[in-house]
Amino acid sequence: MKTRLVNVWEEVHASFWFVPGVLVLLATGLAIGMMRLDRAVDVGFFGVLYTGGADGAREILSTIAGSMITVAGVAFSITIVALTLASSQYGPHLLRSFMRDTGNQVVLGTFVATFIYCVLVLRSIHESGGQEFVPRLSLFCAIALAFFNVGIFIYFIHHVSTSIQADHVIASVYRDLFGQMKRAFPEARAAGEEDEGRRRDEKDRYALSEQIAATESGYLQAIDGGTLMKIARENDLVIHVGYRPGQYVVAGSALVTVRYNERPAEETTRRIARCFIVGRQRTPEQDPEHSIRQLVEVAIRALSPGINDPFTAMTSVDRLASALCFLAGRRFPTRYGYDEEGRLRVVAEQVTFAGMTNAAYDQIRQYGRHSVSVTIRLLEALERVAEQTVDAEQRQAVRRQAAMIERASREAVPEEHDRRDVRQRYEAVFEELMRRRDGG
Repeated sequence: MKTRLVNVWEEVHASFWFVPGVLVLLATGLAIGMMRLDRAVDVGFFGVLYTGGADGAREILSTIAGSMITVAGVAFSITIVALTLASSQYGPHLLRSFMRDTGNQVVLGTFVATFIYCVLVLRSIHESGGQEFVPRLSLFCAIALAFFNVGIFIYFIHHVSTSIQADHVIASVYRDLFGQMKRAFPEARAAGEEDEGRRRDEKDRYALSEQIAATESGYLQAIDGGTLMKIARENDLVIHVGYRPGQYVVAGSALVTVRYNERPAEETTRRIARCFIVGRQRTPEQDPEHSIRQLVEVAIRALSPGINDPFTAMTSVDRLASALCFLAGRRFPTRYGYDEEGRLRVVAEQVTFAGMTNAAYDQIRQYGRHSVSVTIRLLEALERVAEQTVDAEQRQAVRRQAAMIERASREAVPEEHDRRDVRQRYEAVFEELMRRRDGG
């Protein structure tokens, strides 16, 4: 249940309707509360701020409401233009990051909420029996909201102007990536420590097996591992998960393989299937490669002939190096899940340091092989990563990438001196790896 709630929250947080909807509800409650306060208490000082009659109050509220809905339309238009520019410049997959921007959501919601507040207060103004009711305190609040919205609009123009700058986009994606990595890999790891426990042989305990097929195609967004472990323990099963979050699932393919001695009930099979959330797109909650691929997308877009911006690509390479340096010192989750009695219950594929390194640098290396500056920056980044490696697997992953970059430069770079510079950077990576291997 918790996994599904997190998945739903991720979808809600990436929408434009949630925060504005909450602010509209707050504005409705504020309007009702202020009007009741106007009827219940003497307005005192606030009555001095507006001494006009009902017609003047209607005019003020109508002006504020009309202005706010107009500014809201302008803000929506600016946001759409920014999203279009971001999609063409940095890639469509970064639109999710722009839509999750709380600042934009609050700005749009504030304008709409102020409009709703003014409309609700406006309908309370009336004249009957020669007497008129003017909610002076509510009117003062509307004027205060109008001044506040002017400041919000100025902030919005500044925020949109900075949010589409390349350095800001890369920093924002890296901030999301770093937060995801801290959640996915919470434990630090000492040098030389084994990254994964040894698997215990359970083949003799279970004579039968059955596959549970996926009912729909899409990206595996999340797995409820706690519930899977509970089901396996209660029914004496071993559950082999065929996919990890972020991978594409085809309807009819084997989602899991269940090993057992006594066939589980149909309801148990359905419970296992419900532990997997499949959606239309990749989401970051259990997919640490998601934001890495967003940074990669920014880099390869910048390397395209239509944009030709190697400096943005090099900035992405630097951020990816920071991410890999962090990962080098973290303990990766084990593939094998054991119950309290030490029995193997769940086997699930997990990301590895080598896989994350390949995801970070493979495509940049392939698309940037003709750019000497990007090639050199890749090797310099790998040297920094090599300084943080703690075991042979990590060193092998870094060396493999460095070797491929150096070989590609021999074929793609025509200038001999440029190739020599690339070779020097490669040798620096190799020397650092040897130093780490020897415990230097």
